[in-house]
Amino acid sequence: MSGAARSAALYGRRAAMTGSDGRDRSGVHVGLADVRRLEDTVARLRAQDYRCGGGACGDAVAEALPRALELLGGTMRGKVRPRLCTAVADLCNLAGWTSFDDDRPEAALEAFAQALSLAVEAGNHDLQANIRYRAGRLLLHYDAVDPALTEFARGREAAGRARSPLAQAILSANQAWAYAKKADVTAALGCLGRARTEFADAAGAEPSPWAAFFGATDLAAMIGTVHAELAQVVDVRHGREGIPALVDAIDGYGPEMARSRSLTVIWLATVHALGGDLDVAAEAGREAIELAGVLRSPRTRQRLRTLSAAARRHRHDARAREIIERIEMAGQSGQ
Repeated sequence: MSGAARSAALYGRRAAMTGSDGRDRSGVHVGLADVRRLEDTVARLRAQDYRCGGGACGDAVAEALPRALELLGGTMRGKVRPRLCTAVADLCNLAGWTSFDDDRPEAALEAFAQALSLAVEAGNHDLQANIRYRAGRLLLHYDAVDPALTEFARGREAAGRARSPLAQAILSANQAWAYAKKADVTAALGCLGRARTEFADAAGAEPSPWAAFFGATDLAAMIGTVHAELAQVVDVRHGREGIPALVDAIDGYGPEMARSRSLTVIWLATVHALGGDLDVAAEAGREAIELAGVLRSPRTRQRLRTLSAAARRHRHDARAREIIERIEMAGQSGQ
């Protein structure tokens, strides 16, 4: 199946999901203490995902899901139900993200659909916006750009209902990336400008746990990413404009965000390779390959293909061939 066909099949599968698992659950009393324990579990697993990759915690997430879903069949006070639905939806959302990171897109889309159903039941528009963002990111990764834009637009609608400028900023930044993939410079840069404004509007507000990752460092990474994408499909000068943002993001990511740092270093190496700065590209490329090899994140290793493609533009240069060969060796060794 071609990449385009796979993308279309994935999106069709996403649209058809109902989120119902058909289980007949018994009525056990569920209180706020049970919900808090589930929220703590999700926070712990999310932190592991950021630090080590989806493959490092996917099994633990999958193990937690049945128990979480069982809670929905319990008896509880009215005020507990929306918070429980939110917590279970957040776990399903994390299951989708870790499956995506582990290169299991069909499982990811099923989990996102279930998460969305529960977030709707909870009336949690902010979480609905985040689920739409993550489903859109999956589609974008597999080059289903227009379906991704549809998800991002629906996410912005939910973010508007939630009155969450941070959620809006996340979606605007990702819309910018999608438009960059379409080589639409005006739309991409316009969405980036809007993301900056929305991010500033969110200052001082307590972020939701599923959106707390998107601080100044992640905004810088997205700015650099959009410019790097434009460098690939429009003109290399866009890459040079994005280098300061990429460097700022790399400096801002600590070990707790190892995957994000790895992805951003890949972009930095790619931009330098596109611009013919092969000494810098080789140095950044070595770090990128090393970081990707440590993480349990096939998605991160797949992103190395962008660096390899950029280096192939200069394949007659020994430094470019070094980058290409290192990436090929990393693939052969299973890193």
